[in-house]
Amino acid sequence: MKIHLLALDKVFDTGLATLLDTLAIANQLAEAHAISAPRFEVSVLGLRRRVHTGHGFRVPVTPAESAGRADVMLVPGLGAITPQTLDESLLRAEVKDATALLRERVGEGALAGAACTGTFLLADTALLDGLSATTTWWLAPLFRERFPQVELDESRMLISSGGFVTAGAAMAHLDLALWLVRRSSPDLASITARYLLGDVRSSQAAYVIPDHLAHNDPVVERFERWARKRLAEGTSRGFSLSDAAQAIGSSGRTLARRLQAVLGKTPLSYFQDLRVERAVHLLQTSKASVDQIARRVGYADGTTLRALLRDKLGRGVRELRKNV
Repeated sequence: MKIHLLALDKVFDTGLATLLDTLAIANQLAEAHAISAPRFEVSVLGLRRRVHTGHGFRVPVTPAESAGRADVMLVPGLGAITPQTLDESLLRAEVKDATALLRERVGEGALAGAACTGTFLLADTALLDGLSATTTWWLAPLFRERFPQVELDESRMLISSGGFVTAGAAMAHLDLALWLVRRSSPDLASITARYLLGDVRSSQAAYVIPDHLAHNDPVVERFERWARKRLAEGTSRGFSLSDAAQAIGSSGRTLARRLQAVLGKTPLSYFQDLRVERAVHLLQTSKASVDQIARRVGYADGTTLRALLRDKLGRGVRELRKNV
């Protein structure tokens, strides 16, 4: 299987290394354990003669124009962590050349995937329009603003949709690589994950910091502060959109519209996220029972809270409070 990693200048060091190492290790383990699976023939493509990582290390690359076709095109993250630096990176001429190359290779039948900020480059091709995708969670508001035609779900660690695959934040490069290995051989993916201590993670939700996202918009930020105050006071039962909107000096329609634009959520669903975050905080910082904590964040009983934590975070109460 021919795999091309598209490395732009200032590529994310860890992202590129993780993809290379995971696929190389999978090749070695397939041979060592006599697992029948296609060998991964990996090349690092460059659109410029000189390519460096974000930390300045020189990356040996194969010129894209001489690389030929590939079965898979993967885009590691760019060396940008804030909306401002990412916006600047996406304006580079190299990015426009990269999107043109991706469209060309996909037209030739290649599967295309990206992780972390590399998902922005893939979305820039317009090939993800109308499809589901994920991205690094703290840049989700920027992704929605730039690519409104993409059905974004930043809570997911990895999404495969319409011949494309996207993965979440920085360490999701491992999830992307293991997904590719799994397509060839589930057994090989399983043993590779064990060697790398790479647990299967279906969600980024446990890592998301809701107030970080909320601060992208003043209306959403005011709503977040109001909701947290209610939760801290133990008055979260009986959520009302009209009460929330009145409290922050907005209309219900404006509040709902801004939350959808920034977070892709309704006011109620975001309020539920904050309930979960508050419950996790109490589980990890107090010895209150699960039933007591459930009532403090507005749920009838601990059974409901346990099910919600498992559904949203993929973790149980015992895991969450093991160090308490």
